[in-house]
Amino acid sequence: MSNPYAALQVRDFRFFVFARLFITLAIMIQAVVVGWQVYEITKDALSLGLIGLAEAIPAITVSLYAGHLADVVERKKIIVVCVSTLVVCSVALLYFTTNTGAFILANGAFPIYAVIFVSGIARGFLSPASFSFMPQLISRDLYQNAIVWNSTLWEGASVGGPIIGGLVYGFFDITAAYSVDVALMLLGLTCIVLIPNRELPPVSEEQSIFAKIKAGIQFVFKNQIILSAISLDLFAVLFGGAVALLPIFADEILHVGKEGLGFLRSAQGIGAVLMAVYITRNPIRKSIGKILLWCVAGFGVCMIGFGLSTFFWLSMGLLILSGMFDCVSVIVRSTLIHTLTPENMKGRVSAVNSIFIGSSNEIGSFESGVAARLLGVVPSVIFGGLMTLGVVGITSLKADKLRALDKVG
Repeated sequence: MSNPYAALQVRDFRFFVFARLFITLAIMIQAVVVGWQVYEITKDALSLGLIGLAEAIPAITVSLYAGHLADVVERKKIIVVCVSTLVVCSVALLYFTTNTGAFILANGAFPIYAVIFVSGIARGFLSPASFSFMPQLISRDLYQNAIVWNSTLWEGASVGGPIIGGLVYGFFDITAAYSVDVALMLLGLTCIVLIPNRELPPVSEEQSIFAKIKAGIQFVFKNQIILSAISLDLFAVLFGGAVALLPIFADEILHVGKEGLGFLRSAQGIGAVLMAVYITRNPIRKSIGKILLWCVAGFGVCMIGFGLSTFFWLSMGLLILSGMFDCVSVIVRSTLIHTLTPENMKGRVSAVNSIFIGSSNEIGSFESGVAARLLGVVPSVIFGGLMTLGVVGITSLKADKLRALDKVG
């Protein structure tokens, strides 16, 4: 059996994944606290969805240019600037909780949306730079192992962040929760600074910015396997996710408060960590396309069950199971993109992936808020799960190359 810890034995990769761990912990803590804070201010499902929209709009707007930039500028420099911006945003949210900053929120949640908008710009540039920087830190034969560990620690942060955020906010106060957010962001920035710069791979032949961006888009849309894989995730997250509505489930349906919200937010991460740890020792080696399709379908079924559940532990179990299914999709998709994309196009291809996947989380949050306003909270989640199953069925019929995919890497 291959060494399951091979990628972690590379010093610079360790700094990279620990930076991602700290930054993701901070982001997840911030998401829980911001969600509950906005809910307390507005008591409105659509206002919760607007948090995601405030982040998605700038992220989508800058993504393609950010991908181009990641292919022509040293990727570490971009990452340092973006994480520094996220630190400033965390400090701003902390300031709003002080006596001198509280007056800013006196007339509503708009200042919070403004900070999230700025963080969306930073994350729009950060995603392709990070995605294309990671393979520069390891050898090609370690790609899948590195992706699994990267996903494992990210999911670990997805577990720990909401729990920490919910517990600190619940047992201390909002200022303490945002203080932890700031501290973790600074730790992440420190880890990135400790990684030596890497030279860019040779720049691709296209001359203008628009030609380079166009080449990246064309590469994705001409590759049926990559396109169908990221499309599956796009629609599964867009329709099937219920994360934005968790404050309502925690308060009005499951009656577990902000502490319970932290556990609900972490549940999918728990499932993903369990699956990722399993995959580090048992890599996916065959029938990859069929496994991917079945796992996305399983995610949709779990969302339908979650929408119907009125018992906290059943809801937790379904979210954990959905996280396990989703983890398979993340690992397969990332491995496909890393192995099938030329080194000097990874920034641009990652940017397209970010538009499909990264922003779909935020747009999905907005969709959840709108659907909840129109249909009701529970029917909107059930509808999303059914739509996910429909997307899997259509993809299975249309994407024959993905369905027949046996091996990757």
